[in-house]
Amino acid sequence: MTNAFLHDLFSLHGRTALVTGGSSGIGKAIAAGLGQAGARLLLVARRPEPLAEASTQLQALGCTTAWVAGDVGDREQLANLAEQVRLPFGDPDILVTAAGVNPRPPLDELTLSQWDLTLAVNLEAPFLLGQYFGPGMAERGWGRILHIASQQSLRAFGNSGAYGVSKTAIAGLVRSQAEAWSPRGVCVNALGPAFVHTPLTAAVFSDPTRSTAMANRTMVGRNGVPEDLVGMAIALAGPSGSYVTGQTIFVDGGFSAT
Repeated sequence: MTNAFLHDLFSLHGRTALVTGGSSGIGKAIAAGLGQAGARLLLVARRPEPLAEASTQLQALGCTTAWVAGDVGDREQLANLAEQVRLPFGDPDILVTAAGVNPRPPLDELTLSQWDLTLAVNLEAPFLLGQYFGPGMAERGWGRILHIASQQSLRAFGNSGAYGVSKTAIAGLVRSQAEAWSPRGVCVNALGPAFVHTPLTAAVFSDPTRSTAMANRTMVGRNGVPEDLVGMAIALAGPSGSYVTGQTIFVDGGFSAT
């Protein structure tokens, strides 16, 4: 960023960003944006191969990256991850929790294991990562936590009962974390995307009738792509986001307003 005004608003130079789900989809897109704004990137996902590939691609964009593989839905692995991610660059200044799962059986067919997995990945991991890193951010007097919410934070969708519960709870978690740490410089928010084409939604996008119907429910007339969330993520992650906290901000082409 050569423009001093824009640099002062949006530069992330000197910051370290931890991004879960950073190997694909929304997490990878946000990581690329934060990295190109100057943040050092620490990517977390389950599988080493996609992480290595994503890291190489981000490095080609000029980003400084490292990665750690592990399952954020497993408490023991998550605790180990929280220690490992400190090794390359130190404690993160920015935490983005983009890892997610969405089993899609009808609610009366939802198994306990599917329920437990969804809540563990989509809600418990963002809570625990906040517990691991939020107090340190507060002690240092600066931090940003950005969760990924959903249209299902507001409304029901077919066959996504556990996912909807987890994303509704994310909006509450944002408020609780903001209340705890914002007085000490840590801003906590969530982004609520519309129907975004990612690996998590590939099965739904394979149905052209439903995909078209979702696009028609927006005000802009199209479904989302991961890059649609990048600008808002950079704004919330940097100096420009210093007076925004406790919010779930919908980046959805007007979907939530219809």
